[in-house]
Parts: sequence; structure tokens; C-alpha cells
Amino acid sequence: MSSSPPANRADPWRARLLATLRVQYPDTLAERGFRLLDPRTGDPYTADRRHLVATCRATANFALGALASGPDWCVSAAEHGLSFLQDGHRGEEGYHLVVTADGDPVDRTRSAYGHAFVLLACARATEAGIEGARSTLETTHRLIEDRFFDDRGMLGSDRDAVWNELEPYRGQNANMHACEAYLAAYEATGEEAYLDRARHLARTITVDLAAATDGRLWEHYTADWEHDFTYNESEPRHQFRPPGYQPGHHLEWAKLLALLDRYGDAPGPAEGWYARALSLFDRAVADGWTENGFIYTHGHDGSPIVSDQYGWALAEAIGASGALAERAAARDKNGTADTASRLRRLNRRFTVCTDLYRGPAGVWYEKRLAPEAGGDLVAPEPPGVEPDYHPVGAFYECWRSVRAMSPEAGSDPPR
Repeated sequence: MSSSPPANRADPWRARLLATLRVQYPDTLAERGFRLLDPRTGDPYTADRRHLVATCRATANFALGALASGPDWCVSAAEHGLSFLQDGHRGEEGYHLVVTADGDPVDRTRSAYGHAFVLLACARATEAGIEGARSTLETTHRLIEDRFFDDRGMLGSDRDAVWNELEPYRGQNANMHACEAYLAAYEATGEEAYLDRARHLARTITVDLAAATDGRLWEHYTADWEHDFTYNESEPRHQFRPPGYQPGHHLEWAKLLALLDRYGDAPGPAEGWYARALSLFDRAVADGWTENGFIYTHGHDGSPIVSDQYGWALAEAIGASGALAERAAARDKNGTADTASRLRRLNRRFTVCTDLYRGPAGVWYEKRLAPEAGGDLVAPEPPGVEPDYHPVGAFYECWRSVRAMSPEAGSDPPR
């Protein structure tokens, strides 16, 4: 009678990650690129359009599956995505935001946010050992440096097809995802220049600019990086640039700062990356948590602007609490055992809530409407930007954080 190998505490996180990818594979793969799946039925949407962010997110997702020693199809699916990124989205210079399945441009915008995800996809694919990914990573890094960074070393606004700036705008969201991408590039290559770039982006947004808003993170800025408190105030439900503070982005930054803490405090905030990360996390929970999810946005006084609860914010809370618990445990000698225990309890509470956002087919809905609006679940609309990117990333961070803490899982470094 054979016996199974002993389980360890990291196994459930790996299982969640791979289960999410199994829902996606193979139905999300089209002949060219990826298709969005309906969370109610699991059927692919029939829209012919492919969104750059969705292509990059799906590629990064399957690369993470490969890094977690998933099935061979994780590698082949990531290769499939990287191929369409180059053959479908790539223009003469830069990447088209929306294309058809044949690669015909529908929206030629050179999106700063979208190019940050190109860098992320290439970084994850590089770490997964996919052929050609590293050279594309390096080319994309140079493109972003040349075309998007301003004189403060931050991402500027979107460009048109010939690289004219579309508006005098600066946004924390594109810079946050650029920080994520540069962290992934460092983890994939070990090149300090990428880590330095991630640190600079993180310090500027979460320390320097946040000093004017009592530590909270504002979303929108002028071309001179002055807070623009009136930007899109008439569009509270804007998909990518809503007005107000977003607890979900505080959580996402908390996760990224926890990762930066793994690689040393300097140069960073005076209190250190870990302390700043914990502060952002606790602020998000205090301002946004509703026992079943996080409100989307709130104003300066903390009152909700949009009370809808997005699945991505819950996923980021899972990833942030997992990574922060690992960093707190690493500081146990400094009296942070109670903090680590509190973070693990919250991590379990957040994880229980995932059932509220997952559809019958296993794919996550985009959001739940506010209780006063009925609380209905809302599916993403095609071409979509791949809602399961956030859960996959959260499960991956929890998996490698637990591995860093658990002797029975091996003492692999978090990278």
C-alpha cells in the first residue's frame, strides 16, 4: 500500500493557483490569442477583439503556473500568449491596445498601463524559461524608458500611434503596475537596475506624493505631479480612472512593498518598506472592508463614492496579507508574532469570501453591486482585461510566502 507524501501548508495555495488556470485552459485559448470566459457558463465570449492587457495578464498567469511546477500546458499557454503579443499586438514600435484576432488594430493607443503589462508578461515568461522572452523583456524596458518615462523617472500618460501625448496626465495606477513589472523583471534576471526602478516608483507614489494626503494614495495627477482632486469627478464608475481613493490599490501597493522588503530597506521610506506596507494595508481594511469585500472608492472624508465590491480588490487583500504575514514572521525576533497571527487570520477571512465572487464555471465575476443596489454579480464585458489575473497572482504570492516560512516546504527563497 503506497502512502502519499506529507502535505505542507503551501500546498493549498498552489492548488488554488492551478485550479484557477485549469478553469481557463484550454477554453481561453483561441487560435490566436486568448478569449474571455463567461463566469456563468464557462463559454468563451464570441467577441473578435483582443485587449493588450488581457493578453499580457493571461500570459503572466500561465507563466506563474509554470513557476509553480504546474502541468506542461502552463508553458505552452504562456508561449501561445507571448507569440500573439508579438504577432498580434506589436506595431512598428510599441503595442496596439486593442486588435482583432487577426492582429488588425482597432485601437492604436500606446497605453502606459498596457505597456507596463507587456513588461510584466515578458518578465514572468523569462523566469519561466520561455525562449525569446528575455530579449523581448529588454526591448520593452528600453521602449518604456525612451517613450513613457518623464523627467521624474515616472510613467507619463498614454500616447497616440505616433507617440504624441494624449493628455497632460499622470496616474498612480500605471506606475503601480510598472513597479510590479520591474519587481518581476528583477526576480527573473537578478539585474539591480530593475529593482532600483521599482524602488523609485514605489517611493514616489507611496511616500513622497502620499505625504500630502495623510498617507493615503491619490490616483490622479497633473503633468507636473500635482494632485488633481477633480479629475473624472463626473465619472465615478470609470473603468480605469475613477475619482477618489481606492482601497484595492492600497492593498496592491501593500503587497508590492512587502516584496520590496524582501530585498532590503534602502532606498525606501524612513520607517522601512515593511512598516509602510503594513500601514497601507491597515488603512485599506479600515476604510474599505465590509465583511464580504472592499468598496471600490471613497472620498477624502472616508465616505463611499462607489460601494460596489470588485473581486480584484479582495484578491489583492489575500496576496497582501499573505506576503505581509511572511515579512512579519521574518521579524518575529522584533515582537511581530501578534501581527503575523493577525494577518494570517485576515488572510483566512478574505479567502473564505472568494466563493462570493466565483461564478458557476469557476471564473471570477468582475464585481458585486453595492447592497443598496441589490448586490447582484456582474460579469466582465468583452474584450475584457482578464479578471482571474488578480486571484492567480494572490495565490502565487501566498504560495511562495508560505514556502519561505515553512521548513516542510523547503527553504526556497521567495524569488
